[in-house]
Amino acid sequence: MSFTPPPSSCDCFVSLPPASDGPFVIFAKNSDRPCQEVQEVVYYPAATYTSGSKVKCTFLDVEQAPATFAVLLSRPAWLWGAEIGSNEHGVCIGNEAVWTKEPVKECDALLGMDLVRLALERAPSAQEAVLVITELLARYGQGGNCREDTQPLMYHNTFLICDRSEAFVLETAGQYWAVERVTEGVRNLSNQLSVASHLWSEHPQVRSHAKDQGWWDEKEEFNFCKTYSLEKQPERMELAKARYKAGKELLRNIEGHVTIETMFQILRDKDSGICMNSGGFCTTSSMVSVLPVNPQSPCVHLLTATPDPSRSVYKPFVFGPWVTQVPWVLSPIFGESDPIRKIPRFHTKVDRRHTLYKCHQTTLEECRHRC
Repeated sequence: MSFTPPPSSCDCFVSLPPASDGPFVIFAKNSDRPCQEVQEVVYYPAATYTSGSKVKCTFLDVEQAPATFAVLLSRPAWLWGAEIGSNEHGVCIGNEAVWTKEPVKECDALLGMDLVRLALERAPSAQEAVLVITELLARYGQGGNCREDTQPLMYHNTFLICDRSEAFVLETAGQYWAVERVTEGVRNLSNQLSVASHLWSEHPQVRSHAKDQGWWDEKEEFNFCKTYSLEKQPERMELAKARYKAGKELLRNIEGHVTIETMFQILRDKDSGICMNSGGFCTTSSMVSVLPVNPQSPCVHLLTATPDPSRSVYKPFVFGPWVTQVPWVLSPIFGESDPIRKIPRFHTKVDRRHTLYKCHQTTLEECRHRC
């Protein structure tokens, strides 16, 4: 019997002037992951490295950059990368799972979440983050088990990348990719390809490969989404279509008036499925970032660090010389006894709950008993 992955989902949103209710960009993401998974919020300061250094990502070691920027990350506690994050320059990135005509490799490679963190650590702008991710894809590829379980969940990725002035949607199918640039208005992502024909950049062989595979005959305009999407969509992607449509409509309803509060409302919307709790998956963490167009004004990032944004408080963070790690949102460290370090992986379980997560669970349980 073949293994069918359970529903997997995330939703990303961005608003740029004049859609925003002021001179700022608003970035947001709900990270939807297995319900029992814990997400921690981590801060890493800027650092420098000696020539030839390596960095150990989730499954793969890659060459380290000479210097990295300070980053704020919301990540599943078992892995190296991040679902959502920002850096000291106001670059924000979120990734989404997608399944396309290109097969997903089962070998150890870079997870989409690894690519999020690597780009945030290395790119001072959204444009440069696109270059970082595409160059790493060409060199190391993407793939590997994306959940802490012996039954693998594997997928390719799309990315919403933005800074104070513009946003990019980078969508991938294996080693192939296409990029859409967004300079105004609103844009959202769910677990499906959505970049069509007006491409800002593309993989050098994305068209020739599609032609060789018989997916595109050159008689019509090249459309990345149409060409690389699966003809028969699995259930998890059919559900994503409904969330994508609902998210797009919610954004359109507030276009010109997008604020932190209205973005919170979208991320907490249960009727649309954007605030998820179904099929063994739920919204395990959520983030909203406000990026002023004025470079002299600080960016403000707000994160839950706990599941279900409709029952969580968004906590603010601002980069600065005084910043230190908050211990209450750090999960325990298990070193070499961590199930991800043992081969075969994930045959044992550990308690990754951090202090805030435990308090949140306790409070919810008390509320249920009172009801």
